[in-house]
Amino acid sequence: MNSAVDLPLGLADLTFAASGEALVRRTVLPSGVRVLSEQVPGARSATLGYWVAVGSRDETGEVPGSLGSTHFLEHLLFKGTPTRTALDIAVAFDSVGGEHNAMTAKEYTCYYAKVQDRDLPMAVEVIGDMLTSSLLDPAEFENERGVILEELSMAEDDPADVANDRFFSAVLGDHPLGRPIGGRPETIRAAERDAVWTHYRANYRPQDLVITAAGAVDHDLLVSGVKRALAAAGWDPELAASPVERRSTTAVPVVRGAEVVTVERPTEQVNLLIGVPGILTTDERRTTMSVLNSVLGGGMSSRLFQEVREKRGLAYSVYSFSGAYSDAGVFGLYAGCAPAKARQVAELMLDELRRLAGDGVTPEELRRAVGQLSGGAALALEDSDTRMSRLGRAEISLGEFADLDESLRRLHLVTADDVRDLAADLAGRPVSISAVGSVTDDMFAGLAS
Repeated sequence: MNSAVDLPLGLADLTFAASGEALVRRTVLPSGVRVLSEQVPGARSATLGYWVAVGSRDETGEVPGSLGSTHFLEHLLFKGTPTRTALDIAVAFDSVGGEHNAMTAKEYTCYYAKVQDRDLPMAVEVIGDMLTSSLLDPAEFENERGVILEELSMAEDDPADVANDRFFSAVLGDHPLGRPIGGRPETIRAAERDAVWTHYRANYRPQDLVITAAGAVDHDLLVSGVKRALAAAGWDPELAASPVERRSTTAVPVVRGAEVVTVERPTEQVNLLIGVPGILTTDERRTTMSVLNSVLGGGMSSRLFQEVREKRGLAYSVYSFSGAYSDAGVFGLYAGCAPAKARQVAELMLDELRRLAGDGVTPEELRRAVGQLSGGAALALEDSDTRMSRLGRAEISLGEFADLDESLRRLHLVTADDVRDLAADLAGRPVSISAVGSVTDDMFAGLAS
C-alpha cells in the first residue's frame, strides 16, 4: 500500500493489501452495517469490536433523564438479552479464556472481545446479541445506577482523574467535549430507564453499526456470522439503509471555560495540567503533532522530562499529550509535583512550549522523535487489539485507512519548520490550568493570561 485508502460510505466492497502482508477487507451490507477485517498472517487469535459513533458528547439533555445514557448502556448491554443472562454472557467468554469489555469515549462506544481464532464465531454471536437485544431490565438498571455511582466516586477519589476532568471543562468550556465521559453523580441519579431506552433504540441501529476484527480472521466467515447474529435479533440484514454520515470535521469556536481551576485536597503531590485548544482528528498536521509531542514530552529524552525531572528533580511524572476530536481538540502538559513547587513547574512547562515555538527543534531531536514514533507504531501493531481499534477509528472518524508504511512515510515528511509552526500556533492559544492538591488559584496568578 503506497498511500492511505479512502473508505467511501457508498462503496459496498473494498479489498487491499496492507503492510506486513496483512489483508484488509470492508463490506457494507444493504442495511448499512459496515464490516471491516484485517487478516494478519500467522495470528492465532482475533480481536473483535462492535462500534457505534455515539459518545458522551451526543447527550443533549433535551429528553429529561437522558444525560448519562451512553455510560449506562456500556454497563447494561452486559446484563442480559431474551436468550442470555448476564451470567451466560460472562461464561461464554470465561470458558474459552477470552476477554470481553466495553469502552465509552467522547465520540463513540465500542464493545469488544479477544479470543482464539476458533472462538471468533461465538464472540460475533454473543456481542451481536448484546448490542441488538439488550433488555435494559428495570431492576438491573437500578443496580447499575449504584455501580456507576461507585465508579464515579472512585474517580473522584483519584486526584489525577479529578484534574483531568476539570482540565477538559477549563479548556473547552461549554463545548459538549468538555463534559466528563462517565457523567456526573447528579445526572446518573436523575437518569431514567425509559430515557436510556429511547437513546438505545435511536442510536443502536444497523446504519449506525461498525464491526471490526483483526488477527486470525476470515472476512467471508465474519460477514456470514454477522448476518446470522443480526437476523437472530430481528434485524433484517437485507433491509435497505445507508450508513450514517460521519461527523462534520469543521472546527467550531471554543470559548475557554476558565483560566485557572483548583481543587484543594490534602495530598502530598499536586496533579497539574496546563493546556490549550488543540487540533481536529482530521487535521493534516496530526502527524506533526505526534512529532511535537514526542520532542516536548513524549519520553525520557523529551524536553519536559529533561528540564523538569532530570535537571531540577521537581517531578517524577511529566509529559505532554494531545486529544483530537471531530470539531475540536486539546493539547496539554502534565506534571505531578510538590505543592511548593507547583508554580515553578507550571512556568517551566509553559517556557518549554514557548521555546519550542520560538526556536523550533534540532535535527537530532527530529531524528530521535521520528525513530521513537516509528518503533512505537510497529510494536503496537504486534497486538490485534491495536489493529482492531485502528480499523474502527479509520471507519468512524477518519474516512481513510493508513497502514504502517503510509504512517512511516508521513512521519518522514515532517520538517523542523512544521513542528515550530504548530508549536507557535498552540502557544498562541488561550491557556487553562487545572490543579488538584494543596493549591489555590492565587498560586498560578498571571500564568494563563
